[in-house]
Amino acid sequence: MSNATTWGNEGLARKPEEKFASARRMARFLVFVLLVIMAACALNLLQHTAAFEKAADRIQKLTQWISIVGGAAALIGTLVVIGLLSRFRAYQNEWTEQVKGFEKLSAVSHQSLQAQIVGERNGREQVERRNGELTERNAFLEEELDKRKRAEKTLHEQQRELARSRDVLEIHIRERTQAIQKLQHRYEMILNSAGEGICGLDANGKATYVNPAAARMTGFEAKEMLGRPESEIFGATFPATGNGSGGSKLEDQTFRRRDGSTFTVELVKSPIVENDREVGAVLIFKDITARRKAEEDLARKADELARSNAELEQFAFVASHDLQEPLRKIQAFGDRVKTKCEKIDLGEAGDYLNRMQNAAARMQTLINDLLAFSRVIRSSQPFVSVDLNSVTREVLNDLEVRIEKNGARVDVGELPSIKGDPTQMRQLMQNLLSNALKFQPAGKQPVVTISSRLISDAGGSDTAAAPDANPLWEISVQDNGIGFDEKHLEKVFAVFQRLHGRTEYEGTGIGLAVCRRILERHGGSITARSQPGKGATFVFCIPSRHLAAEKPA
Repeated sequence: MSNATTWGNEGLARKPEEKFASARRMARFLVFVLLVIMAACALNLLQHTAAFEKAADRIQKLTQWISIVGGAAALIGTLVVIGLLSRFRAYQNEWTEQVKGFEKLSAVSHQSLQAQIVGERNGREQVERRNGELTERNAFLEEELDKRKRAEKTLHEQQRELARSRDVLEIHIRERTQAIQKLQHRYEMILNSAGEGICGLDANGKATYVNPAAARMTGFEAKEMLGRPESEIFGATFPATGNGSGGSKLEDQTFRRRDGSTFTVELVKSPIVENDREVGAVLIFKDITARRKAEEDLARKADELARSNAELEQFAFVASHDLQEPLRKIQAFGDRVKTKCEKIDLGEAGDYLNRMQNAAARMQTLINDLLAFSRVIRSSQPFVSVDLNSVTREVLNDLEVRIEKNGARVDVGELPSIKGDPTQMRQLMQNLLSNALKFQPAGKQPVVTISSRLISDAGGSDTAAAPDANPLWEISVQDNGIGFDEKHLEKVFAVFQRLHGRTEYEGTGIGLAVCRRILERHGGSITARSQPGKGATFVFCIPSRHLAAEKPA
């Protein structure tokens, strides 16, 4: 708009200049005409002078022509001047109008220019404000772009990490798949190698897996059994027990073979549960026909052995009582003969009499020990609380003479209280302490140590037993005597077995057998640790209490 206004002003200024140039040219022409007229007037004056008398006619003619020409020129000039003035007036009016229009146009242009300036200023402010907004937006976009670049970089790194993880995962999946396949193959080998028959059933009770043992027991081929119902294979349908974590052992069942013969099995049928829904079952069975026959034979032999043992026990008890009567008579008549013949020198007959009495005394000891052994077997006394500390003190009082004679030292630790037969517990401690004091080398002070500890099992590990448990007490009787070779361990607990002759150490070889029978009746056990010349340690374990009736001997 500014450029258009400038061009309009230049056009208006150019038109008056052209008009004034034409007026100047016309004014010059009029001045020339006036000069010609003035020259004519001067020549007219010169007519009155003498110098111009001769030429008066010529000058007069010239003057006339000049006057005519000057008049005509003056007339023409006047007309021209009038025309110029009128034209100039018209030009002046037109120019005035144009100047007014120019002024109006200039005012409008000025207002437009001011409005344009204000608009440009407002536009510049808006542009500056927009520029600031754009700058802020640009900074925000740059920050967002930077974040996007960082996010893309992170995403790219994550994608690469994901690709690496996917590769590793694929490797692990392949390895896991191979391991599962190997494990599956191994399980199939284990199932196929199992001695028990294994048969898998689907939800309809049809066989989906059969191992070779099951096929062998039933007389079918494994492929023939697949797809057949349970009743067709085994001759009956058996209920599944348990909740999918393992079936319960059923009663012995009878299966039918392919040829129609039957056999007895021990059966476990477990349901297969998937998503709380039973989808099948597994039958695990074992042919126990031979075992049942062996159990029946064993039960028959056990009955025969029990009957034989009872007869032997009865015989031992009766024989012991019956043998005491003639033995007492032998001892009584021997004593009478010896009393009556005290003052007579019997010579060799007296030696025979002494040997007879010694043999009778040994026989009496054997009978007493045999009676003690039979009493252990036949005992039916109820178990009561027994304080082993009190029992041991009583036994030491009974052995006081032997202890003082040998100069022995007996160290007794804290012993427990148990449930048992008090008489048999006393006999147990009596036999163990007597052996510890008896089997000693000459000239050596016997040292016997009695100790106890609570263990969790027969393995000998210490424990702090739970209140509802029934741990064992391990009680040790250790001496510093002659000891023995542990290869004779079983022999020392057998009836009438001795490792030494009667001339070396007294006894009948029945004391440790009695100890073993006592502990067996109390649900315990006994053993020994020893080396020749380094003493022996007899260790017996016994329950702290009995949860049921005592075991029969």
